[in-house]
Amino acid sequence: MVDDTLRRFCWLIPLLMLAASAAQAQVRIKDIADVEGVRDNQLVGYGLVVGLNGTGDKLDSAIFTRQSLIGMLERLGVNTRDQAAKLQTKNVAAVMVTASLPAFVRSGSRIDVAVSALGDAKDLTGGMLLVTPLLAADGEVYAVAQGAIATGAISARGANASVTRNVPTAGRIANGATVEKEVGYLLANKTAIRLGLRNPDLTTARRMAAAVNTALGGTPAKAIDPRTVAVDLAGRDVIEALARIEDLRVQPDNAAVVVIDEASGTIVMGANVRVSTVAIAQGNLTIRVTETPEVSQPGPLSNGTTTTVGRTNVQVDDGADKKLGILNANVTLRDLVASLNALGVGPRDMISILQSIKAAGALQAELQVR
Repeated sequence: MVDDTLRRFCWLIPLLMLAASAAQAQVRIKDIADVEGVRDNQLVGYGLVVGLNGTGDKLDSAIFTRQSLIGMLERLGVNTRDQAAKLQTKNVAAVMVTASLPAFVRSGSRIDVAVSALGDAKDLTGGMLLVTPLLAADGEVYAVAQGAIATGAISARGANASVTRNVPTAGRIANGATVEKEVGYLLANKTAIRLGLRNPDLTTARRMAAAVNTALGGTPAKAIDPRTVAVDLAGRDVIEALARIEDLRVQPDNAAVVVIDEASGTIVMGANVRVSTVAIAQGNLTIRVTETPEVSQPGPLSNGTTTTVGRTNVQVDDGADKKLGILNANVTLRDLVASLNALGVGPRDMISILQSIKAAGALQAELQVR
């Protein structure tokens, strides 16, 4: 009896591990899809930063900074237009201010802003951004920014050397803008919504529609293309239905893709990458030339001179120890990586091998070279 119970338990362990693996592969709908119409809006503005420690724009070369400074002073009741040529301050910099206006943000809310130097300013650390209107694509002002800039950069300069960490000409102001105008969007009045997948895939869209139909009952959801799932919410509470939908879990499916970044030598391969039967041999010719000059001293009480005698050592590595490896048909990603590692090749050589496998028609995946 004990043996039978133990045997059943041993059979149950793999099933539990398989179920746990499948549960881990599933993700929430809110993490892979967005509700159409619920999005951020980009804002941009032009402003002045003051209070810099001599690291601002040079007014002789940055004409726009000079004109902005004169215009700002005039609005404050200070007339400097007749003496504009004498303005030589280095404590002012012209900047571009950008921000992202989230969906459903209300008037009076605070948002973060990013500040970037526009002229030849060297450092914005310690500067204060003056009142800057932020406009959207329609030309309307949706927020106003002002505050102290934090760059997180360190810059030190001496007579013969300098050290710079991070980018001192760009910074952020946490909660630096106040929202003045809202973007109207009445989600609660919708009778139908569309869910947009961030990574379009027809299989994922179909699975997502099936999960929504199971949760809501009936067939309110339908995949209409690889990116979009339409959901009919007529007669339902939209907010309550969306709260249930975004917490549903589905298993996303992705195409087989190999991404190669030749500049950094980075290789990223998807789990669905497969390789047909192929033989691989890789080798490089490496020549090392080492110069070790030696000093030859004359003997005691001799009339000789001290000379330098050259010693040259030349080593040639033709990769003769590299072997021909065979990849069997329909190998998985794990097998492919293990086989390439067994050949003893680095990332740069792997890039060449993957490109050659693709050229031979044995790589069953899309190869993207960036």
